[in-house]
Amino acid sequence: MNSQIKNKAVYWGTGRRKTSVARVRLIPGNGQIKINGRSGDDYLNFNPSHLNAVKSPLITLGLENSYDTIVNVYGGGLTGQADAIKQGSARALCGLSPDNRKPLKTEGHLSRDPRAKERRKYGLKKARKAPQFSKR
Repeated sequence: MNSQIKNKAVYWGTGRRKTSVARVRLIPGNGQIKINGRSGDDYLNFNPSHLNAVKSPLITLGLENSYDTIVNVYGGGLTGQADAIKQGSARALCGLSPDNRKPLKTEGHLSRDPRAKERRKYGLKKARKAPQFSKR
């Protein structure tokens, strides 16, 4: 999807991971990252693995200094949010050009990580942890 804001093309993408949901906008710019109104470095606590995850779709296509990334993200923790942002920006890059889909897919940026916390079952303390068994 794209729209025009101040005569600039804006590309949207939504990413999800565990309970995190990220709405990502890519705007032509110089490579800045803003997450929930804060700089990307500040929001992700200067964690290099989270920052690399957020930047990896743009680095894969060689566009890391061509687009500004503006993100609204909620739910989960920083790792889930970083992976949600990665998927959202990859989806936005697919809207930029259909040719971008193949390299992003081979790098695994478009696939959603389905792992999430398993629900608790009745009679158990957690999802699989049973109460202590007593024979007598």
